[in-house]
Formats: sequence, structure tokens, C-alpha cells
Amino acid sequence: MQDIINRFVSYVTIDTESDPNSNTTPSTAKQWDLANKLVEELKAMGMQDVTIDENAYIMATLPSNVDHEVPTIGFVAHFDTTPDFTGANVKPQIVENYDGGDIILNAEQNIVLSPSYFEDLLQYKGQTIITTDGTTLLGADDKAGITEIMTAMEYLINHPEIKHGKIRVGFTPDEEIGRGAHKFDVEKFGAEWAYTMDGSQIGELEYENFNAAGAKITFQGKSVHPGYAKGKMINSMLLANQFISELPANEVPERTTGYEGFFHLHDIHGSIEETIVELIIRDHDRDHFEARKELIHTIAAKINAAYEKQFGGPICEAVVKDQYFNMREKVEPVFHIVEIAEKAMKELGIVPIIKPIRGGTDGAQLSFKGLPCPNIFAGGHNFHGKYEYVPVESMQKATDVIIKIAELTAQK
Repeated sequence: MQDIINRFVSYVTIDTESDPNSNTTPSTAKQWDLANKLVEELKAMGMQDVTIDENAYIMATLPSNVDHEVPTIGFVAHFDTTPDFTGANVKPQIVENYDGGDIILNAEQNIVLSPSYFEDLLQYKGQTIITTDGTTLLGADDKAGITEIMTAMEYLINHPEIKHGKIRVGFTPDEEIGRGAHKFDVEKFGAEWAYTMDGSQIGELEYENFNAAGAKITFQGKSVHPGYAKGKMINSMLLANQFISELPANEVPERTTGYEGFFHLHDIHGSIEETIVELIIRDHDRDHFEARKELIHTIAAKINAAYEKQFGGPICEAVVKDQYFNMREKVEPVFHIVEIAEKAMKELGIVPIIKPIRGGTDGAQLSFKGLPCPNIFAGGHNFHGKYEYVPVESMQKATDVIIKIAELTAQK
């Protein structure tokens, strides 16, 4: 347990926040700090064929120790953290033998992690929980996954009596901004299938995810002195408000669950002259997904029709870009890879929670690039914010699942 804690803390205290406005890969230079550290650790523990390319994609090999043919499998995790909440100066707090009550994250700012609001905490009474100090995210998404993969590989190297086939490890930048698999060389990786260690609570096993797109809507306006503005001023901020009010009010993240899709307004900034609204669009059903994208264009066209004459041209521009698709269609034809993970959990006394991901992982894009890649729990909760936490025992169990999958895959 202490080794997992030490490894995890050493990773999360390195700032690896990605930047959606950057055109480089990785999107931030600071991601190299952890990437280079991981390369050195992989080499030091005895992994082979350790490589890092010009875009910070890391790959390494644990050779087979059996004399019969075994499929090459992989385990993948990302080392960037979300730009939605700061990942700089992370100060992890370790709560041993959690008593089931409130956890004071920051007394000075009165920030409390409470089971009265976050009920999942009660599952981990008596366990060791790592939290934030209330001022940053933690980074368990996905440094818990990296910790588990690294720990499992080290364990297998130190315990050659555990039989396994060839295992490939991959660590990626920029997953949090939807680019984690963009430059991942599937052919070089050379695995028949892989698993992302990027889920949440213990037991999660997922092979379905959202279809995803991002939308950027730009509104133009005309600024006129407010005392003389009648019939002349066009306030772009009010146009943006009009656009948002046309979206289905209940189809937002905070009012949806399960397979229900949503529109998520995550950024708005502007002035009278110009306002930019940014949304993400999510749905598990491909037809519903396409309809959601079309609705964005329909609303934009409606606003243009209403104001085009007064403005002298289009007043609203909507740009919608696909990000990733539901990997279910790529995983179902090779469903035995899900069954192996499910069996591994059951043999370890873990109850599998098979459900759709209300998000995405590198595995979604990798599946469409030819590497079927279900997602397995990494153990963390409340990602992307100051209430993020991870039970150490969950990271231990995820490590055990990796080892067990390797064993099961190698069985004749």
C-alpha cells in the first residue's frame, strides 16, 4: 500500500494540465516532466523496448514468459490533467482509516468533503483515502491508472512465477482535451487489444461511451451609445442568451444519467460586439447524436434569419466538430476481451459494474483506430475538481485486476 501511495503522490504533484488552445503535442511543455520521469522508471524496473516519441507518447514491453502462443495485450493511461480546474501545486492529503464522517479539505476556506453530499464516500469507511487540499484537483484521472499499470508491471517482473504473455504499456498526453489517441501509433503498439485504466469507482467495466462533439458558436453585434441605441444596437451577449434558451432545458449534465445525452455549456465570454459560446454535445445513440448536432445548426439558422437584414449578413456562426464515437460497435465483435476483464474481477472478489461511460477515454478513439479497448476502473471519484479523491485500496484492486487479466490471457 505504501508503495502505491508514494508512487501516486510523486505523479500528482507534477503539474500536467493540458491546454485546448494549443496546437502542439503535447499541448503543454510541462507534460514532458512526468513523461520523462515515467520513461526512466520503466527502464529502471526492467521493462523492455521503452520508447518516447516526439509527441511524448510512451510505449514499453513486458516480454512473455510462457512457451506457447498468447495474444499480445496492452494497458493504456493518460498523464495529462483537465484544464477545467487547476492541477498546479497539488498537495495530497492522506486520510487513514476513514471514519465515515466529513473530511476537512481546507479549514481556512471551509471546504469539506462530506458523505452527506458525496454518498460514495461511505463505501470506503475504514480505508485509506487520498484527497486534495481543497484548492486543486487531485489528478487521479488518470495518474491513478498510471500508478496501477506501473505497479502491476513491476510486480510481474519481480514475480516471474506468474505466467503471462507479451504485455504492452502505453501512456498518452492530452486525453483530457480529446487528443490522447490522435497520434497514438496502433501498429507500433502491436497489441491485439488493450484496456484503458481510466474508470472511476471500484468494479467499473465499460465498453460503451458517448458519441462526442464540440460546438463553438460566435455571435456578432453592433455597439451603439445606449442613449441612442433604439433600433440600432445589437447586443451579441443577448443573442447568445437567446441561443442557449432554445436548447432543451432538461438535457444538461446535471439533469441526465445513464444513456441520456446532453448539451453542456462550458464556456461563454463576450461583449456587445462579439460573444463566443462553447458547448460539448454527448449521446450514446448515434442517431440522437446526429440530431443534437443538427439542432445547433437549426438554432443558428433561426437567429440568422431573424437578424440578417438588420445586421447586413449572417450574425451567428456555428462550428461543430466530432471528437470521438461510441466504441461499442468495435468492441462487441471481440466481446471476449470484456469477459476476460469481468472474470478477472470476479476471481478477485470484485463485483463488476458494467455500464456505459458518461464520458470518453483514449479507448474510444483507439477502438476506431483498430485497437479494441474497454475501460477498467482506476478508483477515483469526483474527477475534475477540488472534491476529487481516491481510495488506496481501490488502486490496489485495480493493480490486481491488471495482473489477473495477464494471467487469464496466458492460460491455454
